[in-house]
Amino acid sequence: MDLKNFLQAVTAAPGISGYEALAAELIKAELCAYADEVRQDRLGNVVFLKKGTGDNRPRVLLAAHMDEIGLMVTKIEEGGFLRFTSVGGIDPRTIVGQEVVVFGKERLNAVVGAKPPHLTDEEERNKAYSMEDLFIDLALPEERVRRLVAIGDLAMIRRELVQLRGEVLAGKAMDDRAGVAVLAVCLEELARLHHTADVYAVATVQEEVGVRGAATSTYGIVPDLGIAVDVTHGDMPGVPEHETCKLGKGPAITVGPNIHPKIGNELVAVAKDRKIPYQLEVAAGPTGTDARAIQISRGGIPTGLVSVPLRYMHTSVELLDTEDIKMAGRLLAYFIAGLQMKFVEDLSCC
Repeated sequence: MDLKNFLQAVTAAPGISGYEALAAELIKAELCAYADEVRQDRLGNVVFLKKGTGDNRPRVLLAAHMDEIGLMVTKIEEGGFLRFTSVGGIDPRTIVGQEVVVFGKERLNAVVGAKPPHLTDEEERNKAYSMEDLFIDLALPEERVRRLVAIGDLAMIRRELVQLRGEVLAGKAMDDRAGVAVLAVCLEELARLHHTADVYAVATVQEEVGVRGAATSTYGIVPDLGIAVDVTHGDMPGVPEHETCKLGKGPAITVGPNIHPKIGNELVAVAKDRKIPYQLEVAAGPTGTDARAIQISRGGIPTGLVSVPLRYMHTSVELLDTEDIKMAGRLLAYFIAGLQMKFVEDLSCC
């Protein structure tokens, strides 16, 4: 798989939480070559099954969410300007001056506008923009806007993928289509390895609005163990070192109460054995990932979390090193290749 081309295509595809259909079709087309079975459940999760060999096969769930944050129209103002709210966690400071695509009766290009500093008083200039200060400008007559756009229509930040030095890329929706790319690398690697476990690689929906897809897919699959694949905060100026992970130094393996200690320990052991660089990340409470839903599904599912370091999360310039994606995919593949039912049975106690 050409990782850059995959990320370029999949991050460009619309897939705001609850409306992931177009992203799902693209992901299905790309990953189906590595799976024995592909299906989509009633909520929209795409499930890829890579079968293991033998009679006593553990069931492993890998989950990476394909939804992205976005905007939703709440009001059409006089003059055809659109007021909006966020779908998922958007910081209003990051969207001023952004290009967007509004999905009305047709796709409409627009920009997010706000009063320029020349027209604000001193008190306003000293405050950050709030969502109420912003509007979407289609530059169309009000009559046409009302004909093409309705309350509840979606708007997606528009941004082309940018290649920086080496293997570093920046763009929108890397959170968490980078995780979907990890699933692809893992499945591609598993095609060259012998593995006993049945692997259910799931591109989940609605993570950004409450980890809903992970909850329903885990309930339906009933795995013996699950591993969420997401992004985590990359190192950057002004953020304490212990709260971030370095780009290009391998995936982050999470430890904490959301994570079964034996899964975390085994991921570390595999990384060491295979000489795959890794970093440890501490989560003292529930993680803000699909791992939160997987762990408490049904009677409880032993859960792990592997993350790709990423800078500028929930902006349109989410930045990562694709080498971390490759290393994360290989780590998961080797973990699965070494998995036996005895390990699963030992997960019944910590």
